[in-house]
Amino acid sequence: MDQVLSKKAETGIAGLDDILLGGFSRRHVFLVEGSPGTGKTTIALQFLLEGAALNERCLYISLSETEEELRDSAASHGMKLGGRIEIFELVPPESLLDADQQQSLLYSSDLELGETTKLIFEAFERINPQRVVIDSLSEIRLLAQSSLRYRRQILALKHFFARSDATVLLLDDMTSDNLDKTVHSVVHGVIHLEQLAPTYGSERRRLRVVKYRGQSFRGGYHDFVIKTGGVSVFPRLRAIEHKRGFERSTLSSGIKELDDLLGGGIERGSSTLLIGPAGTGKSLFALQFVDAAVKRGEKAAIFVFDEELGLLFTRTKSLGIDLERMSDEGLIHIEQLDAAELSPGEFAQRVRDRVASYDAKTVVIDSINGYQASMPEENALILHMHELLQYLNRQGANTYLTVAQHGLVGDMKAPVDVTYLADTVILLRYFEALGKVRRAISVVKKRTGNHEETIREFRITNSGLTLGEPLSGFQGVLRGVPTFVGEKQPLLDMSEEDRDHS
Repeated sequence: MDQVLSKKAETGIAGLDDILLGGFSRRHVFLVEGSPGTGKTTIALQFLLEGAALNERCLYISLSETEEELRDSAASHGMKLGGRIEIFELVPPESLLDADQQQSLLYSSDLELGETTKLIFEAFERINPQRVVIDSLSEIRLLAQSSLRYRRQILALKHFFARSDATVLLLDDMTSDNLDKTVHSVVHGVIHLEQLAPTYGSERRRLRVVKYRGQSFRGGYHDFVIKTGGVSVFPRLRAIEHKRGFERSTLSSGIKELDDLLGGGIERGSSTLLIGPAGTGKSLFALQFVDAAVKRGEKAAIFVFDEELGLLFTRTKSLGIDLERMSDEGLIHIEQLDAAELSPGEFAQRVRDRVASYDAKTVVIDSINGYQASMPEENALILHMHELLQYLNRQGANTYLTVAQHGLVGDMKAPVDVTYLADTVILLRYFEALGKVRRAISVVKKRTGNHEETIREFRITNSGLTLGEPLSGFQGVLRGVPTFVGEKQPLLDMSEEDRDHS
């Protein structure tokens, strides 16, 4: 005796079940549509495998692929079709190579539409499955030859399955010239799959639930990928759904002068943007906060878009921060990301996983320039980043973002303005003084409290970062060419002769 079925038929794809708020409503017919290569068959196979794992009888009716092709496709993902999954194929006569082949081989191109439908019904009644996949509707549409007849056949299929306990997926590859919405109005729900080809990099896939009668779902587009093992779906992040209670406190950077500049430190559960031209030390300041977090006994996650990890390990170790040791000891999670191969939805999911499973309290994204490269347009970047920062803040995590500005001195611009999203903005600059190129740091924004309004010089040495006293005797440091307007103003590492001239 079969077990009592749950209210929803789970798809076997965690992200898709999340979007559908549990899965497909049982005893209904759903449409999964998309052009060839978008992942319809893979999703359908995972749907049936999930049913088989729950001891449900499953039926795959193929009108376009042979059983061997279907099994090969499943095997490429490590899936084994057998046991409670039955495959029933209707294939064209060109595939008949041996007159003595099994009698179960049928030829859809020689059959009238009514006969094809009858054979589908007979296979269903013989197996009496709880889950059914029909692949694909394009063949039925071609046999119908008219929109009216096609609609009648879809209605006949729907009413037939409605008398059973089966949950049915209809697949449509949308290859017909007449792409009407006939099936949309008939089925209980519609999932639309898309494949996008960027100018550079791998293809991007996304899906959208167009319709789902009788219940809510997560609307909008959601990124997904097809990898060995099947489809992985990344639901669009909505920060409002995730909130964790935590105690707000002020965290030290590990450098007294930097804490003074920040008005005591950084508040827990806030975001910090480090902005400045290339080479000013944005990544190093972000990693200084990571080092301080590790020394507090907290874990950190670092996502690097721009720098090779081996080079980063060598560079930071020479500055007193041993990232490789921290990684080996499990104190931090660090990974290098390829913007050309990564969708924004997948990146957001990776960050969420690090915070949820690894309990990372400090997150570094280096840099937004690399993150932007994975986005189709800037407006989408702002929305994605807003939700991600809100989510991290609500989890009590501190986020550090870096943005490289174009240019070195003078009037500089960032590729995208995210300064209004961050709670704290730290500005780094080059400036020239006494014939040397120097670096300056200032805090231009802090939502969570007061901060110094001064500009401090800093140096990068073998022992890490060193900050000096406020540069009160200079004017125009942020423009890159300051003017001395005060009394003697000692700079870092100044000789006595330099001091006399200042």
